[in-house]
Amino acid sequence: MRAVTSADHAPDHPLLDAIERYYDAVPRSAARVEDFGPLTLFLREGAGWPYYARPTLDHDGTAATAEDVLRVLARQREVGAPEAFEWVAERNPELRAAVEAAGLAVHEHPLLVLGPQDEPAPAPGLPEQVRVEVLAADAPELATAVAVPHVAFADPGTDVGAAGAAELAETAGRLAADGTVERIAQRIVDGTTVLAAALADGSALCAGQHSPVGAVTEVAGVGTLPTARRSGLGLAVTAALVAHARANGVRTVFLSAADEDVARIYRRAGFRPFATALIAEPAPDQPGA
Repeated sequence: MRAVTSADHAPDHPLLDAIERYYDAVPRSAARVEDFGPLTLFLREGAGWPYYARPTLDHDGTAATAEDVLRVLARQREVGAPEAFEWVAERNPELRAAVEAAGLAVHEHPLLVLGPQDEPAPAPGLPEQVRVEVLAADAPELATAVAVPHVAFADPGTDVGAAGAAELAETAGRLAADGTVERIAQRIVDGTTVLAAALADGSALCAGQHSPVGAVTEVAGVGTLPTARRSGLGLAVTAALVAHARANGVRTVFLSAADEDVARIYRRAGFRPFATALIAEPAPDQPGA
């Protein structure tokens, strides 16, 4: 299977700029920001998904070097943060050589978009007894909706898997106990996170979220319970998130897919290939991996 590369896309620079500004803005509500010249390090404050380093927005100096990357890595190790960098290949093509020279492995992920001129595909039909909703902070299904992507990503891929109701209940209990569910509920109240889920029998079978900043948002964390895969639930949840975003003034919706198999699913929702998201982290046999 051929990887998506920048050669597959004619760069849309205004759209690239809008998404880059989004990437810079989203972590700032929950992270401490440290300046490393051509690189910016986001360090999460409090519980939640850890952040990463990115190219500095509107940096006027030279491109990042391997030495710059090593300085950030040293800081990440010092504070116990993941040794991770994220960026868009078409926006900062020179960064790949620097992070690879610093010893990191780079992974490519298709970046897809529904731009202002794009129309989403109609929502797919659902199995009987399944409904898709955008959840309120006090929804009784919130804990399982927060948990189901965790169960899904622990068993990656698009094939039907073995993890089901028992694993979902265990994960939901753990995430309620450690404060994750409460944190997501507060983000829903604050309007920084929108969570949609496919529900049946009082529990989530699939869920995902988007986090709007102005007229741009990213769909993220869409995961289906492995035993419920191949039922169109991921598409239905994605369609609900897109519909919510568009109904609330968002014109550009984008997402990154794990691989081309997953990207094909999102193309069925109307997303089009746009660019390549790159993630750099230590290779499996390197310290920090």
